[in-house]
Amino acid sequence: MRKIFKWIGIVLGSLIGLILVAGLVLYLMGNARLNKVYDFPPSNLTLPTDAARIEYGKHRAETLCQGCHGEDLSGVNNWFSAGPLGTIDSANLTAGEGGVGRDFTTEDFVRAIRHGINQDGKPIFMPAVLATSHLNDEDLGAIIAYVKTVPPVDHKTNGQNFTPLAKALAGAGVLGDLPVEVVSHETQVTAPEPGVSVEYGEYLVNTNDCRVCHGPELNGGASPDPTAKWISPNLTPGGELGFWTEEQFMNTIKTGVTPSGHQLSENMPWQDYRNFYDDELKAIWLYLQSIPKLPQYTE
Repeated sequence: MRKIFKWIGIVLGSLIGLILVAGLVLYLMGNARLNKVYDFPPSNLTLPTDAARIEYGKHRAETLCQGCHGEDLSGVNNWFSAGPLGTIDSANLTAGEGGVGRDFTTEDFVRAIRHGINQDGKPIFMPAVLATSHLNDEDLGAIIAYVKTVPPVDHKTNGQNFTPLAKALAGAGVLGDLPVEVVSHETQVTAPEPGVSVEYGEYLVNTNDCRVCHGPELNGGASPDPTAKWISPNLTPGGELGFWTEEQFMNTIKTGVTPSGHQLSENMPWQDYRNFYDDELKAIWLYLQSIPKLPQYTE
């Protein structure tokens, strides 16, 4: 009997040892992914100086940046909080104490927004990069020019704080791709002329996080937060939008209430998207009505 217990102990000890070794290997792999240094050619982006373009940059920031970085762009503590996986604070974009605007160059902003890396070339966990990497040079320049004019706010944020478990899961590929690993990394980006058109509507959809939450085909998708379990609705004509009118769509975005009286989820940043100009919403509507009719994503 003692021999049996001895062998059981040896087997269990060996299994535990293997698990610990595997965990250490995955941790090192994940840590390597999170600390890999990337280098991309400079964009040589020229920032506008005229008031009209800077005002447009403010408009784009209101629909695209404020949702994560706050109305004053000073960052949000615990913007992402996932218990055993760690926390992420969104960056203070201003030039106040603790803000990246104190020493970020234009190229530093481009690296973060278009490539998903920090000043040192290391990945940042900023899901919006999947959308912002599509911003054309004019819009990106206008946004950066505006951010540089925002009043400084003193607010220290703590960046990315991943736990060893999160790093091990990243090494195993469980947490998905980092933005820097999947975006195109173009140095110059163009876009259709602004207007009420399907083409410009597609550009607005591509640059405003729609596909991040509603999936690549816009027929719904899993939450970009790996710890959340919600599924976003279908935006193609195969979903509820197939029965809406343009006026109902615009009213839903502006009020947060659907034609059936349903309050939009807090996961839907309609309070930011209500800042879209009417012509922009009309263009988005035209594009959504033009895409294939697909069934709701269900995992």
